[in-house]
Amino acid sequence: MKSIIRLATSRALLAIASGAFYAMSSLVAAADYSPNFKNTDIGEFINIVGKNLQKTIIIDPNVRGKITVRSYDLLNEEQYYQFFLNVLQVYGYSAVSMPSGVIKVIRSKDAKASNIPVVEGSPFDGDEMITRVMPVYNVPVRELAPLLRQLNDTAGGGNVVSHDASNVMMLTGRAAVVNRLVEIIERVDKAGDEEVEIVKLKFASATEIVRIIESINKSQSKANTSGKSDPRVVADDRTNSIIVSGDIKARQRIVNLIERMDQELETSGNTRVIFLNYAKSEDLVKVLQGVSASIQAEENGATKGKSTSNREVSIDSHEDSNALVITAEPDMMRSLEDVIRKLDVRRAQVQVEAIIVEVYEGDGTTLGVQWASEDYGGTQFSNGVVGIGSLAVGVEEASDTTTTTTGFDDDGDPYSYDSTTEGDYSTLASLMSSVSGFLVGGVFDGWGAVLQAVSSDTNANILATPHLTTMDNEEAYFIVGQEVPIITGSTTGTNNANPFQSIDRQEVGIKLKVTPQINEGDAVQLLIEQEVSSLSGATSVDIITNKREIKTSVIVDDGGTIVLGGLIDEDVQESVSKVPLLGDIPIIGHLFKSTTTSKAKRNLMVFIRPTIIRDGVTMNEISKQKYQYIRAQQLEHQADGIPLMPFSDAPSLPEWDDSLSLPPSFNDYIESKDLEKDDE
Repeated sequence: MKSIIRLATSRALLAIASGAFYAMSSLVAAADYSPNFKNTDIGEFINIVGKNLQKTIIIDPNVRGKITVRSYDLLNEEQYYQFFLNVLQVYGYSAVSMPSGVIKVIRSKDAKASNIPVVEGSPFDGDEMITRVMPVYNVPVRELAPLLRQLNDTAGGGNVVSHDASNVMMLTGRAAVVNRLVEIIERVDKAGDEEVEIVKLKFASATEIVRIIESINKSQSKANTSGKSDPRVVADDRTNSIIVSGDIKARQRIVNLIERMDQELETSGNTRVIFLNYAKSEDLVKVLQGVSASIQAEENGATKGKSTSNREVSIDSHEDSNALVITAEPDMMRSLEDVIRKLDVRRAQVQVEAIIVEVYEGDGTTLGVQWASEDYGGTQFSNGVVGIGSLAVGVEEASDTTTTTTGFDDDGDPYSYDSTTEGDYSTLASLMSSVSGFLVGGVFDGWGAVLQAVSSDTNANILATPHLTTMDNEEAYFIVGQEVPIITGSTTGTNNANPFQSIDRQEVGIKLKVTPQINEGDAVQLLIEQEVSSLSGATSVDIITNKREIKTSVIVDDGGTIVLGGLIDEDVQESVSKVPLLGDIPIIGHLFKSTTTSKAKRNLMVFIRPTIIRDGVTMNEISKQKYQYIRAQQLEHQADGIPLMPFSDAPSLPEWDDSLSLPPSFNDYIESKDLEKDDE
């Protein structure tokens, strides 16, 4: 025993002399350490600890200095390692454990960028460098992060990072500090955990009670300086219940107020004025009257055989304010309010873009030869050419006429003179007005001949692009054209005295009538009536109009395009008038016949594309596109200038202005500023 004590004493004296280490081995298997270092180089200190704990420790070159520490207690291995970490922390260094078991000793301010282990729970409670990921459920981490940074040892390698998207805090630092921050987060997060309580009403309306409570909270929140959030109340109209959230005292106060207000009325009914946002009050009156009658009939059927009282329900509309005035019992009032709430919603709109194209192509050719003789007759045709006989009569009437007049003068002597009278050109002018194309004729030695040739080519292209925007299930009508008077009747008095005619006006032009219906999903059912009409001519009775009309019902996807119409008709006609036998002779036969050929084809196509508009933003964007399109066309005409007026500008629309949009709210402004600070 004395030898053992003598050996331990000699070892202790040796350690003190060298300033390195003092260790005492106990009689048990576990070793106890009593560290004692005086003015010892920190590198030597780390090497001795690594040798005693049998750990590989790598020392950063920046780790320098001397230490002086002493322990008066015996430390086991775990306590000895914590003592080692404490010493490093005091002198501004940290030990980082690698997955391989190697320990790196570096400066504390460089530790957060090293391979610090990410742990769950709290397995460490000393000066180990760790990282913990802490989810927060009831408090926004954006507001919590600045507070935690003030409590963390940022100079010693601590760091606090918040992830707003997942509401998670990432904490890096020494285990003891990180555990303290985690405890703070848990307490704050628990304080923000507001429970929810549901209060079911028996007599009052949930919406009305919530309106009253919010009005009270709004007035009280102005004087509230405690910093606590106000309790929140939400009405569930389906079950006529109120959902209350907040801390227990605030919830209890709200619940007590609700119970005191949920009392049965002394009378059998109450009156409410409900202002509508989208629906028309006069349209809802009949619907609500039918609903109330159906509810009463159902109640009477359920209580058949028992005495039932007829419940008086009054429903009226005030068109000037677009409001409903309803008098009914509370349960009936709630049912009617639920119907009103579901019907008084913003209805979707549909923009219908149509392209109407009508293409007409017509070709005609006429070739005819006619001849005649004063003595032997001739040929004459009427299929599109002017008859030679009619031309001869017109030419004869238009020729100058000379007349010789004879008589006696005053002395009784005979005399004679020639008088010239101008011919009548009216017949020839009427015939020539109906001539088209080339016409040539001549007379030689009692024979006359006329050659007429004409070729016609007609192309017509009607294009219209009407755009209509209308409510769902509401008809929209578009017309571009004119009103033409049409005689509908005539009346004459006795002996044809005071005659008069009755005239009606008919619309002629391009018409489009559309009634859209939005189905489930993004499909639109369209009831389409499309018409293209024009004036064709006149008769002895009245005018003639051309009319092409399409009436159909189709289903189109939102933004899809459907085509209507197609080829209307294609007409080819050929007319040949000839002299028998002579007209059949090749080449020469053309001198004895007249040929007229015509070809006409008409195409009508209608392309329609519906677009569902469910909000004002989409409507504003579509309006802006159309506005900019028209303005671009006007600017193009303005750039070309006005002929003969070089110093004048064509009118144009002003530039589209979105400056009337509302500025951001105060809360949005504060939130944007906080985000800018976090980014910095």
